[in-house]
Amino acid sequence: MKRGASSIGALLCAAMVIASCGGTTKTKIVGAGPSGSPTASTPALQPARPSSTAATPPSLRSDATDIYAADRPNALSPVVAHDPLRVYVPNSLSDTVDVIDPTTAQIVDHIKVGALPQHVVPAWDLKHLYVTNDHSGTLTPIDPATGAVGAAIPVEDPYNMYFTPDGRYAVVVAERLARLDFRDPHSFALIKSVPVDCVGIDHIDFSADGRYLIASCEFSGQLLKLDIRDLRVVATIALHGGDSKPQDVKLDPSGRIFYVADMIRGGVYTVDGDTFTVTGFIPTGAGAHGLYVSRDSKFLYVTNRNAGSISLVDFATERVARTWTIPGGGSPDMGGVSADGKVLWVSGRYDGVVYAIDTTTGALLHEIRVGSGPHGLSFFPQPGRYSLGHTGVFR
Repeated sequence: MKRGASSIGALLCAAMVIASCGGTTKTKIVGAGPSGSPTASTPALQPARPSSTAATPPSLRSDATDIYAADRPNALSPVVAHDPLRVYVPNSLSDTVDVIDPTTAQIVDHIKVGALPQHVVPAWDLKHLYVTNDHSGTLTPIDPATGAVGAAIPVEDPYNMYFTPDGRYAVVVAERLARLDFRDPHSFALIKSVPVDCVGIDHIDFSADGRYLIASCEFSGQLLKLDIRDLRVVATIALHGGDSKPQDVKLDPSGRIFYVADMIRGGVYTVDGDTFTVTGFIPTGAGAHGLYVSRDSKFLYVTNRNAGSISLVDFATERVARTWTIPGGGSPDMGGVSADGKVLWVSGRYDGVVYAIDTTTGALLHEIRVGSGPHGLSFFPQPGRYSLGHTGVFR
């Protein structure tokens, strides 16, 4: 049993059901924690920075050499080059976001947001972050340049949120309502709502050329494929006969194979996106959940939430190269890679902490106490020309 899983895990699970859910050194635990007082007042959100805009992404073929070529260490867009490095932690059961300075491993802000915040999502143009408040039906905008918090934006059932590669749509993953809502990426006005025959739609990634997306259905053990031009579901497949609990989805650097984490089977599927067929399965560890690409595009970091470990899948061999275990156990969940690529930051879902892990040695550098039920952590800024959303998927 993971530390704290029997108590906090039970509460978190209950909340997810209501929302229609999903040589090592250690530093001293620091931070305000769930009992810390929220920021007394927050400055008004400033207008979007007009002098800089994210570059329009070029058309990428499905055989692109490396779709993450723009994500190399410290290759920050001019839009965010002067933004402070921060780790944004949505605490689902505390209705707060803790903000960590990664250079000091200290909490520097504590923001009260809406009910059941699930993810902190970078906008396509990199100018804002949005906290998805699932139970409140709102997005809380944050200016990452100043830390200013804006007025809540009404959006139905925002469990998760993505942006299409061309920046045309914000895709709100309305899990409880079983639909994908395609919205204007700035005003969030609804353009089209697409119902899905999928229980627990959670995570998404997009083809290299932006023609389609593949989404996971956590509670029906399925994947679905949606044509973005026509905004319609074109196919679904059952994983392992439906006896599966698919989680995060991530396209490999070649732009051909999607990796899909499965909490029940404890590993990742490989899926050919164009033919929409499962091509293999790689065991990693119990509760495989979050997927993140290393800065050199060689490895996929897989958080094994129930095993308290992180596995590195080698893209070249499609095998686990090594596995790092968190000392004393843990519940690594969602997060992101630091701008320089040296540290993987992930939330400890059942333990009320954030882990900072050295990507060279696998050593646990920091374990920082935060609020209750930390979930879709976002490290920002990160290298890349534009964001596909979630906790930060950049190309």
